[in-house]
Amino acid sequence: MRRATVVAGLFAALLVAALPAAGASAGGAQSSVVSADPVDWTPNVLDGTVYAVAVVGDEAIVGGDFHRVRSADGDIELTRSGLFAFQLGTGAISASFDPQPNGTVRALAAGPDGTVYVGGSFTELAGGAHHGLARLSVTDGTATAGFTAGIDTGTVLTLATDGSGLYAGGTFGAVGGTARPALARLSTRTGAVDTGFDAAVAQQRSGRLRVSRLALSGTGALGIIGTFTQVGGQSRNQLAVVSAGTGAVRNWYTDAYRPQCNEAYNSYLRDIDFAPDGSSFVVVSTGHQAGPKAMCNSAAKFELAGAGRHHPAWVNRTGGNTLLSVACTGAAVYVGGHQQWLDNPYGDKSAGAGAVSRPGIGAIDPATGKALGWNPTHDRGNGVDVLRTYPAGTGHPGGLLVGSDTEHMGHEYHARIGAFPLS
Repeated sequence: MRRATVVAGLFAALLVAALPAAGASAGGAQSSVVSADPVDWTPNVLDGTVYAVAVVGDEAIVGGDFHRVRSADGDIELTRSGLFAFQLGTGAISASFDPQPNGTVRALAAGPDGTVYVGGSFTELAGGAHHGLARLSVTDGTATAGFTAGIDTGTVLTLATDGSGLYAGGTFGAVGGTARPALARLSTRTGAVDTGFDAAVAQQRSGRLRVSRLALSGTGALGIIGTFTQVGGQSRNQLAVVSAGTGAVRNWYTDAYRPQCNEAYNSYLRDIDFAPDGSSFVVVSTGHQAGPKAMCNSAAKFELAGAGRHHPAWVNRTGGNTLLSVACTGAAVYVGGHQQWLDNPYGDKSAGAGAVSRPGIGAIDPATGKALGWNPTHDRGNGVDVLRTYPAGTGHPGGLLVGSDTEHMGHEYHARIGAFPLS
């Protein structure tokens, strides 16, 4: 063990207690674009896929379906099934945080007092029964006493918190015995369902009803994407904006995602994130259908202001390749997936006129919607599943964490987890 994990955990807890609630956004304000040269200290995940990352103080918590992790220098290799933590700035893997979920971890969100919320398909972790939801101490991985939330069946796919509530989305029908199809707001302390919040998500396009991703604006709005076509009794196809306090559907909608991309996809939206000021958000998608007007395989920015129907402020298309993740920082809109290009509306699994090469990861100008020059490259594989910013801390300037199923980014070996630092 290369550090005093307990001391680091206590430091993280003090930091979190002093900061505003985290977990509302994959992004977070940054004044510049991160470096294209990855840090050298992130550990390596040796198998499976990283699906989720959260930051609590100076600790990064990583979730997925992996089983082995190794320090950056190769000296330490540990069994870590689906969940582990490491220190930002050094990459030191926590020896005491080892909750051992018996299923896949799909979602993470920073909690108060040095804790992290965990969501997924597990039924046990930290030595006890926890059905799809748990709150854990980052110091030692133990379950927080009094947090008793659990879903009936299905999987928790996405989590976020604004300090006053924990928002959970997935394929469940009820939480703690209270019916809340696909979306619920819970007490951050006890996990009890907030009965005053009910978005009434309903009528899936096909397959199972689900909310696959959600994001908080920081200004009272909650954006959700999924298989639904109705929210709060109103027509909302795959994308909706509701009140973060009550779940009431807002008079905001778009028809952009009403057309079908491919019948194999019951939803082709893959991620959503708000700008740091909460004035807009970006949605990324998959699809297969190409063409300059299609919303498949694209990143699209929408302004939150105004009522009624909204059209995208801009759309950046890949030309036939999936985008899976997005993080908005103000300086950039980072997108990840298994794309080969950006600025490619005329491509069909090919580089059309104006296309720029951005394999696996790229950055878009938030104002113009055009690709920025940042081009570190990333193995494509299935794709970059998670992008998460982290703030400056002890011995590091902050940056962007990247989780995936592949082993190289920035032309270097960084297996399944890596980070690009701010300059």
